[in-house]
Amino acid sequence: MSHRTDIEIARAARKRPIQEIGARLGIPAEDLIPYGHDKAKVGQGFIASLRDRPDGKLILVTAINPTPAGEGKTTTTVGLGDGLNRIGKRAVVCIREASLGPNFGMKGGAAGGGMAQVVPMEDMNLHFTGDFHAITAAHNLLSAMIDNHIHWGNALDIDQRRVVWRRVMDMNDRALRDVVVSLGGVANGFPRQTGFDITVASEVMAILCLARDLGDLEARLGEIVVAYRRDRTPVRCRDLKADGAMAVLLRDAMQPNLVQTLENTPAFVHGGPFANIAHGCNSVIATTTALKLGEYVVTEAGFGADLGAEKFFDIKCRKAGLTPAAAVIVATVRALKMNGGVARADLGAEDVEAVRRGCPNLGRHVANVKGFGVPVVVAINHFAGDTEAEIEAVRAYAAEQGAEAILCRHWAEGSAGIEDLARKVVELAEGGGGNFAPLYPDAMPLMEKIETIARRIYHAGEVVADKAVREQLRAWEAEGHGHLPVCMAKTPYSFSTDPGLRGAPTGHVVPVREVRLSAGAGFVVAICGEIMTMPGLPRVPAAETIRLNAAGQIEGLF
Repeated sequence: MSHRTDIEIARAARKRPIQEIGARLGIPAEDLIPYGHDKAKVGQGFIASLRDRPDGKLILVTAINPTPAGEGKTTTTVGLGDGLNRIGKRAVVCIREASLGPNFGMKGGAAGGGMAQVVPMEDMNLHFTGDFHAITAAHNLLSAMIDNHIHWGNALDIDQRRVVWRRVMDMNDRALRDVVVSLGGVANGFPRQTGFDITVASEVMAILCLARDLGDLEARLGEIVVAYRRDRTPVRCRDLKADGAMAVLLRDAMQPNLVQTLENTPAFVHGGPFANIAHGCNSVIATTTALKLGEYVVTEAGFGADLGAEKFFDIKCRKAGLTPAAAVIVATVRALKMNGGVARADLGAEDVEAVRRGCPNLGRHVANVKGFGVPVVVAINHFAGDTEAEIEAVRAYAAEQGAEAILCRHWAEGSAGIEDLARKVVELAEGGGGNFAPLYPDAMPLMEKIETIARRIYHAGEVVADKAVREQLRAWEAEGHGHLPVCMAKTPYSFSTDPGLRGAPTGHVVPVREVRLSAGAGFVVAICGEIMTMPGLPRVPAAETIRLNAAGQIEGLF
């Protein structure tokens, strides 16, 4: 492949009209709501008509713990979808939408890279079909209705010190983390402290991604706990009569978006909950629709398998009744070297020993995913500087863990570079060796669920939570929320809560700083260590180099 940037490759793509992509999946043109020529939403009526069809096979793409060296999870997801089509399987890709915040910050886009991308890349990484704007609007409508209710007499007796619903915007803006609202006198309401989260951290986002249909969406919105009264009883969204209007704002956003890869494989791009503070998977409605339309559905879960795969299995699969047929764990030689203690500046030099020292991180993820009863294959995402000896070290280590490691060149070669992985995925998925089960039963107490994940997935020695956290969990159990799964919010960079602790640490302590109830989404969030729900921009944000060129085209997105 040439040295073209991702955006240059995407711009040169030979896209097919979106009606043609829909037709490949058997979606009639009248059931597609086009947004321009290359994207469309799939109508709710058509989705409902698929209910009795058999499901295809669901493949999860996850990864080792991310490092600044990069792993390429989305790139591998897209490449594998293309590769499965190349070997004669009808495959569909399902990924999340990109948040504007990271696009203009540090992380970049979320459409894959090189010759394994979903297009239109610019649209996907900017406003796309407006789903995130709709989520932002619905979330902030509820915020406005809370303060308005208090202003007009507070008939629900909301304790203004215990309003837990914050505001959101889809931008990294640290100045908004903690704010005071309603300053300026009687006409503007009662001053109180609140703050902003980024839109992808909103419970509305998580709800949209877990709801089965519009009715389920409205019911879940109604369940959101927004505040507490002085007697500590909860005030819900439906008490404020906001659920109906929020559902109206989200009606179109609830419909999955259909686009295509560079090789014209159909791709559903829908939803985008944070993976370190929410469940980090694309929408249930997109995944379940794709399973009715394709033989194989390739989807990803955010960050490493300790966060993304665990939440995919324990939250998304549990709630949606999904059974994954196989999992792919993406690793790079570069990232394993970083786990083995090599500084980023020195990654170019061959260091087989460092690869071996970093491999236990991969081994832990392989064992964890196998622990869910899901067959596993390792994908080595190839970088130009990798040496044969380093690649062989990964292969040998994976074999010791009972998993095959396959070199993949999809970034440079597209589907032609990932055929071996596609064949292995089919072998695993059709071999019937899976026996999927979530990690813990619904009936287990909430604190025990947290401890089970910390011990079994993170290999922690203990979980530390102060009395207030434990009492809060018991109170939620008493209110009937004890059956909910837990959603762990922690650093993605380590099995521990210390982002600098790489490899496969054991015996570390997991401090649970705070717990939050997402009653509408249907999980309890355990916030561990120092996790931000509103990121900041880096010293040199990507926004500084994003611009229009003389032809009116976008440059600088990546």
